[in-house]
Amino acid sequence: MLDITKDFSGVRALDGVSLEVARGEVHAICGENGAGKSTLMKVLSGVYGHGTYGGVIEFEAEEASFRSINDSEAKGIVIIHQELALSPYLSIAENIFLGNERARNGVVDWNKTNLEASALLARVGLRESPATRVLELGVGKQQLVEIAKALSKRVKLLILDEPTAALNDEDSEHLLNLLEHLREQGVTSIIISHKLKEIRRIADRVTIIRDGKSIETIDMHGPDATESRIIRSMVGRELTSMFPPRKPEIGEEIFRVENWSVYHPVDHTRRVVDGASFHVRAGEIVGFAGLMGAGRTELAMSIFGRLYGRNISGTVYKHGKPIDVHTVEAAIANGLAYATEDRKRYGLNLIGNITVNVSAAALSKLARWGVIDRHREYKVAESYRERMNIKAPGVDAITGKLSGGNQQKVVLSKWIFSGPDILILDEPTRGIDVGAKYEIYGIINELAAQGKAVIVISSELPELLGLSDRIYAISEGRITGEVPREEADQEVLMHYMTAGKD
Repeated sequence: MLDITKDFSGVRALDGVSLEVARGEVHAICGENGAGKSTLMKVLSGVYGHGTYGGVIEFEAEEASFRSINDSEAKGIVIIHQELALSPYLSIAENIFLGNERARNGVVDWNKTNLEASALLARVGLRESPATRVLELGVGKQQLVEIAKALSKRVKLLILDEPTAALNDEDSEHLLNLLEHLREQGVTSIIISHKLKEIRRIADRVTIIRDGKSIETIDMHGPDATESRIIRSMVGRELTSMFPPRKPEIGEEIFRVENWSVYHPVDHTRRVVDGASFHVRAGEIVGFAGLMGAGRTELAMSIFGRLYGRNISGTVYKHGKPIDVHTVEAAIANGLAYATEDRKRYGLNLIGNITVNVSAAALSKLARWGVIDRHREYKVAESYRERMNIKAPGVDAITGKLSGGNQQKVVLSKWIFSGPDILILDEPTRGIDVGAKYEIYGIINELAAQGKAVIVISSELPELLGLSDRIYAISEGRITGEVPREEADQEVLMHYMTAGKD
């Protein structure tokens, strides 16, 4: 890709980007959210067709002019987006060959379809029947179905956009092993990722993009291929510490939960949260650590308006007095806010603009006799755009078109505007680059400095250790340990996280 430029409504997203990928390598692309990584790959794969961008694409020594995804796939270029494009109600085999059916005279040959699907599933290491519906698979297995689908199209260049963002450690490891295996078979891969440890392990070279420009390409087999160098190149400055400095000023207890139990919404015999008790004080950041499926998110969602579970029991206290959290409205009225781990599905109106999203949780603050003051709503949104450093042309920008980091800032703006005393932040930096993470950490510290009680749920132990004043560990629905900052390290936390039930 030579000198690629791309504009959106007068805003330059790509500004003279050049990228060279060698046959048979795994080439990583790194950069902050909004740097232009996904846009560049959409140009390459024909999502943004020839004529909508400037510059030249060459593939296998020939100039390419892809006007659609079909054009690029015909040449062997397949892109797998971060939001997987599978039909949940169709089988694995049907998804693999959707639009590329194994048919004769217009009639699908199901024997051939299932046989070829089985061979492709074996190639990606997925031991599932091709007749299994996709909705019965976890995200990690769905990712493998997408790769099997790409292999069915005789892929030469596989593009993966944040392929491990929603995966647990085991699924991530399997995917990286598969990419190594495909490299041995001659498949070239481009991977966009924020996870620098994975990049160091899998990538042959890394191209850094910053503010729509290609900064440098680093040979990952060289002696200076360090995480600090990649970070410095991504953000244009040294991050001497991954976390902003903070002097905690912790006051009296604000929030307490006692003997909280929750049963699964479908399997009524399964207790997902088992007698959990914890507390948070004013100005305190309390972390929750746990392995996938430990019950952290279920605990948070059940407390915030009973969004999850059934047969919920236990008591929630604020300033020592029981409060009603039976509904979302009651929880908000009592000063609670919950920023979900899945901002795209549950946290944002993606087709709405920034203004609509910022005001969504506290419209009553902007209404008089049931009528919203649109001018005041606009001013509030604009103040949060400036305060939170949301990178957008204005508050009329559609939220779904913002980068992940800026979307997360909109989510936080929404809940901060609601005026909570207790904030529950579930995976607040998932899928966000290191520069944006630093800004989010600063916002969390500022909230604590204002005397709010902050709960942070995270799968990243270094994040919990860097942010939290205390950390609770949860395993199989039970709180198995409470560790103060000065005693916490990854080994201690992992011990509690794997403790299980007696």
